[in-house]
Amino acid sequence: MMSTRMYVAVTLLINGLVPWGIYELLSGVMSSMAALCAATLVPLAENLIHLCKHRKLDAFGSIMLFTFIFALVLAGMGGSERLLLVRESFITGSVGIIFLASLLFKRPVIYYLANRFLRKEGFADNWSYPYFRFVMRLMTLVWGLDLLLEAIVRTMLVYRLSTSQFLALSNVVLYGFIGAALLWTALYRKRSSRILAELKMKNA
Repeated sequence: MMSTRMYVAVTLLINGLVPWGIYELLSGVMSSMAALCAATLVPLAENLIHLCKHRKLDAFGSIMLFTFIFALVLAGMGGSERLLLVRESFITGSVGIIFLASLLFKRPVIYYLANRFLRKEGFADNWSYPYFRFVMRLMTLVWGLDLLLEAIVRTMLVYRLSTSQFLALSNVVLYGFIGAALLWTALYRKRSSRILAELKMKNA
């Protein structure tokens, strides 16, 4: 059985880096639409394998597949230069909305992502603790709002800056928001894990 770090690395490779590499490689010799179609096949195949093996969809793979399909739809729509520049923001904003919408269901997106990547024995049993449920929902809320706000900020920048200025700042804004969310998650997870452990000891 592979380690958690190796499992995370393989998952990110299959659902993120490999499709991106395929797109970058093929976009130089074929249309963007065709290259996107080819790149989408990787997370699609991974999702089908996971579905056949576990009889349920994988949350992370499904989100990655959604982003590629959505990008494919947006690419097919064409449009002005500014619309093309704001395409990425449509995707991150949509993922943010998915996070927020999942709060309406029994278990939010972050629960499924954590369950897949952490792969800790007894993780699912933590759901019986109200504090754990609160943590999962708060993390989902923060990430949903972060991604949605990032999309709004970059969309505003598209129409306020020149193309060259936007391209120079676009990734700074994207990685700034993602980095802030990751830092908050790391700090909050450390604190919440300690509190949850104390609750378990009290109930033992």
